[in-house]
Amino acid sequence: MTVVKINAITVPEDSGDELGKRFAARQSSMAGTPGFEGFELLQPTDERTTWLVITRWASEADFEAWKSSQDFERAHGKPHGAGESEGEKPQKPVGMSAELWSYEISVTG
Repeated sequence: MTVVKINAITVPEDSGDELGKRFAARQSSMAGTPGFEGFELLQPTDERTTWLVITRWASEADFEAWKSSQDFERAHGKPHGAGESEGEKPQKPVGMSAELWSYEISVTG
C-alpha cells in the first residue's frame, strides 16, 4: 500500500522561489531510491507561506530507510563527512519550520 508523506515547510515570504529552485535542481536525485514512487512540490496560491512536499512511498520501511541514508542528509544540507565532494558546501535551509504528516491512501478516483 502506498504511504504518503507531506512535509509542510514554512518559508519567509521572499524565499519561496529559492525553495522551488532547490527542488527543481534535485528533481532527479531520487531516481533509483528503493520504494520511492514520486513527489510534487505544491506552492501556495494565497497569502500563506507554507509549501507542501508530497512524496509517495511503497512502504513505511522504504521511507524510513531513505531517512537514515546519506542521500537524505545531502538533500537536507546536513554534513555527512567523508562522502562530501570538494567544494560542495551544505546550503543554509530555506524553511523557518517544517512539519511531517503521514497518510496512506484510503480512496482513489
